[in-house]
Amino acid sequence: MRSLRLARNHSSSMQERLIYEGWILYDTGYREEALARADRSIEIQRSFEAFFLKAYVLADTNLDPESSSYVIQLLQEALKCPSDGLRKGQVSNFLLMFLLLDSLFYSCFIVLCNLSQALNNLGSIYVDSGRLELARECYSNALAIRHTRAHQGLARVYHQKNQRKAAYDEMTKLIEKAESNASAYEKRSEYCDREMAKADLDVATQMDPLRTYPYRYRAAVMMDEQRENEAVEELSKVINFKPDLQVLHLRAAFYESMGDLSSALQDCQAALCLDPNHADTLELYRRTQRLKCGDPK
Repeated sequence: MRSLRLARNHSSSMQERLIYEGWILYDTGYREEALARADRSIEIQRSFEAFFLKAYVLADTNLDPESSSYVIQLLQEALKCPSDGLRKGQVSNFLLMFLLLDSLFYSCFIVLCNLSQALNNLGSIYVDSGRLELARECYSNALAIRHTRAHQGLARVYHQKNQRKAAYDEMTKLIEKAESNASAYEKRSEYCDREMAKADLDVATQMDPLRTYPYRYRAAVMMDEQRENEAVEELSKVINFKPDLQVLHLRAAFYESMGDLSSALQDCQAALCLDPNHADTLELYRRTQRLKCGDPK
């Protein structure tokens, strides 16, 4: 608060002074007055800071999908104003240092990040509750203010609507924007055929060899193709560097189907050391014990 007052007192123009006064009023609970200062500042000169002040106050008051549309409009207007590049999302180390020295601009930047994340989170809630159009609107609005991860949310919406091609294309947009993003390749693999999925998961493994899902997927494909030993070897690659519960359970199931009950029991025991209450592993362990004792029931 003290720094805002000092900045206000040393403002170089009325337009700038109004913005600082707006933040001071907002911080002390006078939201309507803060909005009035933002509007007066915009009347004098359209600026990034003034639009962000107005967006911040409105977003903090109410962020349902209906009211967020107007907030998005304000943010889009802010992005049209002359800026130094950082305001349009092109962050560099030098500009980041400048941002940290400018408390007002820092506040503006933070509201952009918080709002886009809030929209992305709200979209996820709507998908979980089956309200897909509201989810689509939230993700689209988040993308409008440069929240790149919202592509993944939109892909999920399309997938729920049985539009796999649109979901795949949306994840492709994320991959094009996010360099070295193994998780994006992994997620895109869910929206395409088997061969394309294997290709994406191979890339994911090259980028991040410690991700376990690609190994599990490839092993499952190998089992479908009756390449049982190769499937076990694929899972063993993971277990060699990470005793993962899901991987141990899956390898135990593979061993059981191959008739190697001793190995199946050994993997079950290892998995239960990680989670003694894992229901699927407990069921597999008991079934394998019965089979080994000659009781098929």
